[in-house]
Amino acid sequence: MIDITVQKRIYLSSPHMSGNEQKYIKEAFRTNWIAPLGPNVDTFEKDIAAYTGVNEAAAVSSGTAAIHLALSLLGVEKGDTVFCSTLTFIASANPILYLGAEPVFIDSEPETWNMSPQALEKAFMDAALNGKLPKAVIVVNLYGQSAKMDELTELCDQYEVPMIEDAAESIGSRYKGKPSGSFGRFGIFSFNGNKIITTSGGGMLVSNDIEAIHQARFLATQARDPAPHYQHSKIGYNYRMSNILAGIGRAQLEVLEERVEARRTIFERYQQELSTLPGIQFMPELNETYSNRWLTAMTIDEHEAGVSVSDLIEGLAAENIEARPVWKPLHMQPLFRDVQYFTHGEKESVSERLFANGICLPSGSNMEELDQSRVINCIKNLINVKEVERKIV
Repeated sequence: MIDITVQKRIYLSSPHMSGNEQKYIKEAFRTNWIAPLGPNVDTFEKDIAAYTGVNEAAAVSSGTAAIHLALSLLGVEKGDTVFCSTLTFIASANPILYLGAEPVFIDSEPETWNMSPQALEKAFMDAALNGKLPKAVIVVNLYGQSAKMDELTELCDQYEVPMIEDAAESIGSRYKGKPSGSFGRFGIFSFNGNKIITTSGGGMLVSNDIEAIHQARFLATQARDPAPHYQHSKIGYNYRMSNILAGIGRAQLEVLEERVEARRTIFERYQQELSTLPGIQFMPELNETYSNRWLTAMTIDEHEAGVSVSDLIEGLAAENIEARPVWKPLHMQPLFRDVQYFTHGEKESVSERLFANGICLPSGSNMEELDQSRVINCIKNLINVKEVERKIV
């Protein structure tokens, strides 16, 4: 008889509920705060601001919405340019297009995989030479690892251009003891279903500029003027988070440190078991930083390992295990084929190399050790089989 048993699906990063979410959701139902806004939203905003160490926060419908609002508050409009990390999800750059502005993409550097200060300096020098500095710089903290914030902040300050810290993937991370998301004029978080903590869908805009956050809330609520009738003097958006989702977020924030610890343990186990294999290197953690290790990411040298990223992804998929390549750099996307791009080195594009060789492994904080062993053994088998095949040839 043929065994048609399908092995349990192992996801890249599935939601992990604490069990306390129902308390806040039930409270919202009990008090009939079902419409957008309410006590959960107010408390979630205060809790995030306190956790991040900033003055104010605005809960919104997504991290993308938060970036859009930040750019709007900085006066970005048609004809402007905005510098943006290239190795990131497209949500980091789409809001630039919403406002009719043009992105300029900045390469990564190898120590953090994030925005290269060297490439950013080249972009600033070129912009200054042409008499058109950007309206903002969007720095992304990839997979939970903080960028080189000291160097990047110094450059932004030198050219007097505000920074937006895209911390969508890095809540719970720290740079020299300072929480991720607290750098620059604005910080943004995402609480999408696959993030380290989730509200199902949602985001947060944070800043030390209290008045700017008040303005963000105004814009995010259809920019309704303070009048007894419906009056609107500015373009607004339907971007506010619901009171139900904010209740989920409150419970999730309570266990954030546990989630970070779990993901870091998962990363360490991968590193211990796989780093001795030929051609494998893991995403580094910069000195004096603490990554939440949202996703465990590594590179694989096909010539040394005998397998490619696509070989691994296909091999894992055959075992019902989800894995993905690292983000495809935005300057390589068809949407941005004509956009300016500044590399880390004279010729080397670090982000392109990372895309060609990088893979993200299942990293959910609710992944059992037995499931992770399945992933590890599958990778070892794939590399060992290829090694045997090469020796036979």
